[in-house]
Amino acid sequence: MKKLITLAILFLISTSFIINSLDTTSVYICTGKYSKKYHYEEDCRGLSNCKAKIKEVDITTAKEFGRTLCGWED
Repeated sequence: MKKLITLAILFLISTSFIINSLDTTSVYICTGKYSKKYHYEEDCRGLSNCKAKIKEVDITTAKEFGRTLCGWED
């Protein structure tokens, strides 16, 4: 029984690390007023029309701004 509990705890801890590492993935956004997408690559074709600054943020922040993944990268 102790081994099962220990394995369950280790599983939960490792799952937590995986989830946290996904949330800290860096993405790029155009800071323009009407921008709606985030990009994994700074040189993504979808960022070529950005007239404002391109900013690196974590994926959680991009999603909080209402951004979705660029169609060129999905």
